[in-house]
Amino acid sequence: MVETGTRRDRMRAATVREITQTARHILVTEGPDAVTLRAIAREMGMTAPALYRYFDSHQELLRHVVGELFTELTDDIERAIRAVPENVLKMKFYAASAEFRRWALDHKREYALLFGTPLPGGEDGAQEDWTAECGRRFGLTFVALILELWHTKPFPVPADDEIDPGFRTQIERYRRELGVLDLPLGVIVVFLSCWIRLQGFVTLEVFGHMSFALDDSGPMFDLMMHDLADRLGLTHDL
Repeated sequence: MVETGTRRDRMRAATVREITQTARHILVTEGPDAVTLRAIAREMGMTAPALYRYFDSHQELLRHVVGELFTELTDDIERAIRAVPENVLKMKFYAASAEFRRWALDHKREYALLFGTPLPGGEDGAQEDWTAECGRRFGLTFVALILELWHTKPFPVPADDEIDPGFRTQIERYRRELGVLDLPLGVIVVFLSCWIRLQGFVTLEVFGHMSFALDDSGPMFDLMMHDLADRLGLTHDL
């Protein structure tokens, strides 16, 4: 692969990657409170002030880590989807959901950083925009599956006038954010309902809140996926 940019640019990019990887290592081994600029600098053999040549603040560094994690997660989900035959939509949904769950359970502390307490905003608009775009790309992997299913085999959805007016206003706003103005509001409602069940289930697993009843929550995950397949008009042979 041909490298582009100046030697200085490449060295800077390599250092940023090392800082990010070091931050993630500390996150995984010691927890989020240990991910400080001082700790990263110590692990890399640098001084803490030297890190400010690459990141203006601790929050900017964390937002960069979040963006990298979203990118990794999205790449893994898209790879799982591509491994499914093009016309087998039910398996695409299962593959995407199962890969999301696998990544979360294999990277519990990274998952907590992505889906725990939102990071406060910072002054670096470019960094925030990049991180937000990485998160948006993740979300759109599931939106794209819903759109593909809706245009291939529409599933039952509530009519717009059947949706509570206050709720409908929120759904209309979210539809504008997604840029799918021609999509019935009911499709957005069904999508959100499915996503909340999936992420809620995975979050309970990640934080150990299934252990009150289950040693192995895999069968319950499969049962939930069958229920979601029913809701989306898909068959049970997942």
